[in-house]
Amino acid sequence: MRPRAYLDWNATAPLLPEARAAMIAAMDAVGNPSSVHAEGRAAKAIVERARAQVAAALGADGADIVFTSGATEAAALALAGRGFSGAAIEHDAVAAWIDPTLATSRSGRVTVDDSAAATLQLANSETGVVQDLPAGLAVSDLTQAFGKIPFAFNWLGCDMGLVSAHKLGGPKGIGALVLRRGLDIAAQLRGGGQEMGRRAGTENIIGIAGFGAAAEAASRRLANGEWDRVDELRNILERALEAGATGTIFVGNDTRRLPNTSCIVTPGWKGETQVMQMDLAGFAISAGSACSSGKVRASRVLQAMGFDEGAAASAIRVSLGPGVTEDEVLRFAEAWLAQYRKFRSRAA
Repeated sequence: MRPRAYLDWNATAPLLPEARAAMIAAMDAVGNPSSVHAEGRAAKAIVERARAQVAAALGADGADIVFTSGATEAAALALAGRGFSGAAIEHDAVAAWIDPTLATSRSGRVTVDDSAAATLQLANSETGVVQDLPAGLAVSDLTQAFGKIPFAFNWLGCDMGLVSAHKLGGPKGIGALVLRRGLDIAAQLRGGGQEMGRRAGTENIIGIAGFGAAAEAASRRLANGEWDRVDELRNILERALEAGATGTIFVGNDTRRLPNTSCIVTPGWKGETQVMQMDLAGFAISAGSACSSGKVRASRVLQAMGFDEGAAASAIRVSLGPGVTEDEVLRFAEAWLAQYRKFRSRAA
């Protein structure tokens, strides 16, 4: 029996060995980072080293890195009560706080009218479409782009950015809000004044250590060209599927995308059905954002791009990473096409 193939990296990336090692080492830090004794200072040093690692990987030197429980909390800290506009293609964590009035094209591109009062993701988790961020943007969700494509927070020109560790090979349950230096923001969690007064609560030292190590390692892998090979594998996959499937749409393939993401729409073939069929065949994929898994509904991202409800309910997402092999990609294509032929025969 062949081993399973994990093709759902946009949901969560496998834990990097550097992150695991850093977390194991941090488990021995007994002090509280807010304590002034030697043990507390040692714990504080772990946090500050990770903060510097994340800032360097993001190209955010001179910005403030505020550690949170994840990008969802970072989004709430950045957006709650501020009345920003955005597009309907934003992740649920962002969409919960914005007025979704910005227009989205069929290719997934968003038009921003007033950047100072808007939020715009750098890359979409379902389609992989990468946006050109306008100057002076208030907030950008950098979560899916971080570690997959080169960018620098300081060059983007936005005031705030959202990131999460587990999307780039760090642990789950830790993320950060990136703030342009000098920007003030009110804390939602109040208490001891940790994280420069922006987010109270004793720091998750183990998660933070893993985040820092993962960010540093992911940045190195990106610089070494490992994601260029992922881009090649994504293209191999799409060519293989396209050769054997008619009427299938590869969303966003006419614009810039993340190197690892294929959003595949076969109208009439339910996305959740495909996910279950591929799971039984030994492949982990998704029918959209992992935060919406278990909910049987059409993709609102695709609907915002102009797809009808039937097509939006027929989408799957295959997302690759540096650990994926060409053999796995081709085996997936073979298994998917076998199910596709059955679908077409039933529909005939």
